[in-house]
Amino acid sequence: MNVPFLDLKVQFREIEHEVLPMVKEAMENGAFIGGPQVSGFEAEFAAFCDSKYCVGVNSGTDALRFALLAAGVGPGDEVVTVPHTFIATTEAISQVGAKPVFVDIDPKTYNMDPNNLEDYLRKRLSGGSSGLKPRPKAVIPVHIYGQPADMDSILEIARKKNLVVIEDACQAHGALYKGKKAGSLGLTGCFSFYPGKNLGAYGEGGAVVTQREDIADKIRMIRDHGQAKKYYHDLEGYNGRLDAIQAGVLRIKLRKLQGWNEARRQNAKHYDELLSRIPGVTIPAQANGVASVYHLYVIMADDRDGLQKYLGDKGIGTGLHYPVPLHLQKAYSDQGYKKGDFPVTEDVANRLLSLPMFPELTKEQIEYVAECIRQFMKKK
Repeated sequence: MNVPFLDLKVQFREIEHEVLPMVKEAMENGAFIGGPQVSGFEAEFAAFCDSKYCVGVNSGTDALRFALLAAGVGPGDEVVTVPHTFIATTEAISQVGAKPVFVDIDPKTYNMDPNNLEDYLRKRLSGGSSGLKPRPKAVIPVHIYGQPADMDSILEIARKKNLVVIEDACQAHGALYKGKKAGSLGLTGCFSFYPGKNLGAYGEGGAVVTQREDIADKIRMIRDHGQAKKYYHDLEGYNGRLDAIQAGVLRIKLRKLQGWNEARRQNAKHYDELLSRIPGVTIPAQANGVASVYHLYVIMADDRDGLQKYLGDKGIGTGLHYPVPLHLQKAYSDQGYKKGDFPVTEDVANRLLSLPMFPELTKEQIEYVAECIRQFMKKK
């Protein structure tokens, strides 16, 4: 049996009858930038996220960058995040002129550990060091793999330290934290619509959601060359708009997202039942009060590399998210971090393995994956 890591073709077959007429209409009308598809998606996704406003942008990276700019983050500021995330999180920080700094993750959820955040800020701001530059200005918790971080604790710490909270919800479309949608709790929530996401476009795409009109207005200007009115530029911005055809695709998919997310949860539950019996395998832990959307189903395994090769030989696609922590990446070698600085992240990076996960994954495919893992572990 062959089990792909991700299969977008089977999803397309479900919605082909809606997508193709939408694309044809856009071609016939010449409607490619802005217009009713973009505004319609923004209204619908804002409602989906329990937010007042949504601004569609070109990518998840743009969403993070524009959210930081709208919050006034720039040169002379620190932004605290985690080393266990995709580099887009920190690229956005650096590209607004701020400095990314890291705190370690929780060993069970792999999200930001609020205790480590609090410890870092206490040390950083103690003894009069608050006058040093750069100074902590914002925190970006990453809802990794589709599970929201401990937002109550993070928001309370941020409130005490007067920090802006920007949620990196790029993997958490529809995830719930104590009944609230991921992305709706901080000043802004940032989403990616990269094709492999739970809600994915047929190209690049992203969005920022917020409860504040002034923030939404600022991001709209930033995404469109700094103009609120054509050819009147209040500031230097970016070309970071969401394409109309991508917005149309997202509107079609958004109507199905709840069902797709529930299918992912059922797939994860079946994985849990089968893999929890296998020594040497750690299944994902879900925090109390949280409903993950399982963008990825990530196990921790002894001899991860050997297991990945074995599964590949059996026709099973897997992934590594993420094998090299950001603090050890060459891109950040000038930051002064070294191996051992964030031990939980480093341990996770050495042992993680992402298994096939998509809504259309069959029970038989999951059982085949689990059986192959059992066979490999039995040999150890």
